[in-house]
Amino acid sequence: MALEIEHKFLLISDEWRGLVKRSEVFRQGYLSNNPAASVRVRIANDQASLNIKGMTIGTHRPEYEYSIPLQDAAELLEQLCARPIIEKTRHFVDFAGKTWEIDEFAGENLGLIVAEVELETIGESFQRPAWAGIDVSGIERYYNVSLLKYPYQQWTEAEKTYGA
Repeated sequence: MALEIEHKFLLISDEWRGLVKRSEVFRQGYLSNNPAASVRVRIANDQASLNIKGMTIGTHRPEYEYSIPLQDAAELLEQLCARPIIEKTRHFVDFAGKTWEIDEFAGENLGLIVAEVELETIGESFQRPAWAGIDVSGIERYYNVSLLKYPYQQWTEAEKTYGA
């Protein structure tokens, strides 16, 4: 089984911006979302994929990803995916031997920025950069699929500030 192991953090400063190695623009939508799994289509720059991810809350869950034709992905996003489409720029930052992915959202989730670090094993130790604040890995509303039902622009100031 393919397994995604990641921690997700809110950011407490913009210090990471000077460390960005590259960035990709993402558009992604969800074809299915049920208690067991979500099925997502994503276009990242000029590459497209179909992703199936388990709905386990926390730092690890099953994940499968397959390349698909770009035109198919564009049609799926336009015709079959739930709204809103998730729009974001993913910035890649190397820190202490790990590549951190920083997602800066647009559209109905404008203002939300989160950092993720993927690990090789459950419980693997890693160094957290000074710009990574509270760990929100176990808070469901920060999952991209949750941003469909409750976009960041609708969150209260307390939810935006404290990760409550």
